[in-house]
Parts: sequence; C-alpha cells; structure tokens
Amino acid sequence: MRLFAAVLPPAPAADELADEVAQLKDIPGADRLRWTGREGWHFTLAFYGEVPDAVLPDLHERLARAAHRRSPYELRIVRGGRFADRVVWAGAEGGLADMRKLADSAAAAGRRAGVPMDEHRAYTPHLTLARNRTDDLDIAPFVAALDGFAGTPWTVGELALVRSHPPVAGVAGKQPRYETVAAWPLGHGAAGGH
Repeated sequence: MRLFAAVLPPAPAADELADEVAQLKDIPGADRLRWTGREGWHFTLAFYGEVPDAVLPDLHERLARAAHRRSPYELRIVRGGRFADRVVWAGAEGGLADMRKLADSAAAAGRRAGVPMDEHRAYTPHLTLARNRTDDLDIAPFVAALDGFAGTPWTVGELALVRSHPPVAGVAGKQPRYETVAAWPLGHGAAGGH
C-alpha cells in the first residue's frame, strides 16, 4: 500500500479554503493548472511510499504511540506559497512547533517499523492546491491572491494514516484517491486506532 501520515483539515476549514480556491480559479491561466480536489487536501507529516503488508501492524502500533505522546494543538490554514513554479500551496499557522514534532514522530515511526524513509529535510507544513503542468505559466499571481487568506483555527486532535490510490493510467485529469485507513487521537488515551 502507498501510505503517508497526515493531518486532515476538518470540514469547516476545508469549506473556507474551497471558497478561496474558487476565486483563484478565476485568475487568468487557472485552467492550465491541475487543481487538487478538496477530498485530497491534507498536511502530509511523513511519506512512506509502498509499505508491505507485513510492516503494517508495527507501523500502526508505532503511530499510535507517537500520537499518544503528542498533545492536541491549534492550527489554521493561512496564506499561500509555492515550490518553484511547480506547486501552489496553502500554509498553516498556530502550533507549527507541535506539527513539526508530530511530523518527526511519524517519520521515526516509519523508520523504526522498517519503512525506507527519504533523507530527512526541514518540514514545511503545506496543503497542495494546484500543480503547474507547463513551463511557461507564472504561478506568482495565485500565491499573491492567497496573501490575505486566514481560515478559522481548529484543534488538531488526531494523526491519520492515509492510503493513496494512484489515478487511473491514461485517463486525463484524474486525481489520486485518498483513503484514511487508520487514525489515532493525540494525547492520553490514544492506545488504539479507529
């Protein structure tokens, strides 16, 4: 299974962001971007890639422990950013130090369970909104349009393990499909998944 650990925004936060993204789609050139569907919005904490079934019980146990050790924290979706001219994303503010610690714990859980993890890099909390499919589109106007965006804060209360189903090959415009396979509450009493 292709898996990653994530924080999923609650419906009200996604609603606010969806309203903002609808306005972004009115900017010239928006039709040249591949927009991430609302159901794909998440803050990745650790990417595991293809995980063998035999590793799953240990990974689940380690993620449950990681969630148990971390307290809930406040977060909200704010502003935007970009990775070069390839990706437009929404950012976060609030308990970013807590989010980084949760990301580090999720990555450590994967490593200790035997998942080959990529080289550790500085964690940048981001929620991907769109990918640029061309080399000649400047995405700066999309990022600038997000400058004033600040969603309503919410309490991050769980760590999710998400499965990514790749898009159907050869079908233009298809997005990956995401499925939450397990989630653990943050803080005490987080021994098992649901």
